[in-house]
Amino acid sequence: MKLSSLLFILLLTASSCFGASLIELQKNAIDNRKIIEQYQAYLDKSSKDVTIARSSFMPNFDVSYSTNSLNESNPQEAIDNSVAYGVITWNLFSGFYDYYNIRSARLLEKAQLYKLQSVKQDIQLNVALRYLEIFNRQSSLEVAEESHITLKKLHEDAQNRFSVGLIEKNELLRFKVDMNNAAIAAKKAQAELSKSLQRLVFETDAPISMIDLDFKEFSQLPVLENQENYQLSMLTKRSEIMALEELAKAVTLQVKAAYAGRYPRLDVSGSYRKYENDYLTGDGDYYEEELRGKAVLTMTLFDGFSQQAEVSKAKSEKRSVAAQLQELKKSLHMELTNLFLDYDVSIDNAAVSLATIEQAEENLRITRLKYKEGLEKESDLLDAITNLSRAKYTYVTARTEVFANYFKITRAVENFNTTPIELVDSMASTKQESFQQ
Repeated sequence: MKLSSLLFILLLTASSCFGASLIELQKNAIDNRKIIEQYQAYLDKSSKDVTIARSSFMPNFDVSYSTNSLNESNPQEAIDNSVAYGVITWNLFSGFYDYYNIRSARLLEKAQLYKLQSVKQDIQLNVALRYLEIFNRQSSLEVAEESHITLKKLHEDAQNRFSVGLIEKNELLRFKVDMNNAAIAAKKAQAELSKSLQRLVFETDAPISMIDLDFKEFSQLPVLENQENYQLSMLTKRSEIMALEELAKAVTLQVKAAYAGRYPRLDVSGSYRKYENDYLTGDGDYYEEELRGKAVLTMTLFDGFSQQAEVSKAKSEKRSVAAQLQELKKSLHMELTNLFLDYDVSIDNAAVSLATIEQAEENLRITRLKYKEGLEKESDLLDAITNLSRAKYTYVTARTEVFANYFKITRAVENFNTTPIELVDSMASTKQESFQQ
């Protein structure tokens, strides 16, 4: 079999006008998945926390109306009376507690936005891996079906040779057993393909069929830039890091807000009070009115060590967030380094496995000629067929690992929302061309 037919199998190109690209599938997943709504609700909640924090800078206006009925009148109150009361209160100073609190709330809202972005990146990665899994299963199915067809033809040829006495029955049975095994492998590959499609349907939360998919993203192997560039990009773009950085700033402000409890508090108020000797205002024959302005300065001298505990609690949270941030950076750095190691190995494996296919095809060609001449046994021919199928499976696996590592690295630097897969650069073009000769 010519190598071009293998490439045709592995590329599985479809008409782009009817197929769904990876970017479209990722967009559908973000639009449809309920987990996005969940984190959007968290973001809305954080936005309301900002509004609540800002309300401390606004005055409060309260009104009340009360009626009273006494068993007997006294010089201060009639038997039946009512009081209408209204007051406006405004806090002028609270040790900058409100100032730090609103800044902290805004930072927490920003941190929640980064968490939402992180979830979107995770969904896009999962969709990409499921999409790649279908491509892998489809390729494996094609290899399995091709192997079954080859063995079926050999079995038919063996039946003819057995009928004229050129081979023994046990030789014919060996072809039969291998053909049946190949049929079982093809059925299993078909089932795995169906399961992979269902996983993609779950990730996108949308109905998808095989005819909808467009695998043009896999027409060439991707090549990455220098690892150091990705490390720097990850530290500046990774949502989890940025969320913790915002949280660290917020906690620092919460420490300052906790200290605000040690400062005095100044409130001013203006009130209006009307007393009348009847249940309903305006129906009485006597009333009193009072307008009062008041300024209140309060300072807590002792609260059972509550304020001290609040400060210590805020400082502990600050240390905790700082430790989380350092651990996260170290963990992500290690993960990205390992992904690049896996990527380099998978690139080399793809090159080696492709060369192995050429060797296995040539070996099968020679073995088949010798078998027809009676110079090779049927077991040698079957081994040659098995070796070729194994080489094809190895190439499919290696190619899948290349793209899987690429997608994981893309997620590590949160690059799914920018451009599609970047193709080979000048240094790697030689390797790429050798893959597709």
